[in-house]
Amino acid sequence: MAASAAAQAPGDRLERGDAVIQNLNKGQAQPALERMRQEFPFLATATQSYALGEVWSRPGLDSRTRQLAAVAALAATGDMAFLKIHAGYALNLGVSEDELKEIVYTVTVLAGFPRAIAASQTLSALFAERPAGLESRQ
Repeated sequence: MAASAAAQAPGDRLERGDAVIQNLNKGQAQPALERMRQEFPFLATATQSYALGEVWSRPGLDSRTRQLAAVAALAATGDMAFLKIHAGYALNLGVSEDELKEIVYTVTVLAGFPRAIAASQTLSALFAERPAGLESRQ
């Protein structure tokens, strides 16, 4: 019986990962993950099952808090492509543009002005791309 439960676990993780994507992306597929699925199917499946199905679906943090943590980490490490994706998710979950700006201000202290400036430019581009009404402007 334990073997059959273990055999089902990867599928369960994929389903949980898909549920996370649907929640973060307002019921839509994640374009970067779908592109990855075309050329790097193993990496896409691993991302969906582990990163999303195991880590992102853990009950310890709500989705909003998890996205704020991701935005801060990505800004601090200088990963602007993923910062843009996760900041978009944060906006989808009700985080305001002003809250994202506060994350950038904090990054100046912890990771330096160059990383914060790069993050501010990425967020400015994201804010400009989103249709009116999708973000919370304060």
